[in-house]
Amino acid sequence: MPLYEYQCTACREVCEVLQKAKDGPLERCPKCGAPVIKLISSPAIQFKGNGWYITDYAKKNSPPAVKAEAKAGPAEAPKAKPDKSSS
Repeated sequence: MPLYEYQCTACREVCEVLQKAKDGPLERCPKCGAPVIKLISSPAIQFKGNGWYITDYAKKNSPPAVKAEAKAGPAEAPKAKPDKSSS
């Protein structure tokens, strides 16, 4: 069920209400009974179960990317060859 936020026009109290999507909007403040306005807020979604992480899709035969980079070590700069023209 979605969580909706409402703010009272009189006492400015903000309340959160769990409502079904088909339920009508809250019309009165539960604290003072004055009209309320629906606030726009970010949704509270929590994903559970398999399939939500990159490791859930990794191939079983290949090492994880983090371990592969650690084994390779830092990249080295190419070594400069001695200049024969300066001698």
